[in-house]
Amino acid sequence: MKKLLMICFTFLLAAGIALASPKVAPKTFVGNISDSMCGVKHMMPGGDKACTVECVKGGSKYVLADPATGNVYELTDQKKPAAFAGQKVKVTGTLKGKVITETSIEAAK
Repeated sequence: MKKLLMICFTFLLAAGIALASPKVAPKTFVGNISDSMCGVKHMMPGGDKACTVECVKGGSKYVLADPATGNVYELTDQKKPAAFAGQKVKVTGTLKGKVITETSIEAAK
């Protein structure tokens, strides 16, 4: 009987944890593909794209920088953003803290 109660308690606890962490719906974020060193403002000559590419070669990570708010978000995918370095994009994904797990990236107007 004690074992059955423990199994029931464990099941209910697991179910409660699953219910307590709801799924987060994807959102769309607009900004520029930048690098973690420069963020919103690039310092190197040659334009935003050249600066982003060089900084990533030097060890920085691709990020989404929103010049309107000054927010900089880490991106979990470091391959897709390379095609959009220095460009304005729409990123769809889920945000946790300051990290976006992206499902898509496309050019924005």
